[in-house]
Amino acid sequence: MKAVKATQTPPIPDEAQVLAEISEMIMSVLGDYAPPEGDAAITLDSRFGDDLEMESIDLVTLSGRLAEWYGPEVNFAEYLASLELDEIIELTVGRLVSYVARSLRTAATAAAER
Repeated sequence: MKAVKATQTPPIPDEAQVLAEISEMIMSVLGDYAPPEGDAAITLDSRFGDDLEMESIDLVTLSGRLAEWYGPEVNFAEYLASLELDEIIELTVGRLVSYVARSLRTAATAAAER
């Protein structure tokens, strides 16, 4: 097994991996209210409100899970604050996945430049 130098940054997950991770988080947050089809029911087009029936408290919990998993580079609350009300209402999993992937790439680029 090859040792990784402490200065190397871990690989940045691609959007498919981010979708899988976020889907697991959503399923965990929803618990008994999760779609019976499991995380296969969660797609890039799934809307948090209409399709997944997540409420504001669920989004707060998801925000905490995102911060735990990805670190401070992914600030869901800050991201939501940057959106208009109609954008929040229609927010899709795909848009969150894009935000997370973009945030991780930006953080990795900044770390590499140090």
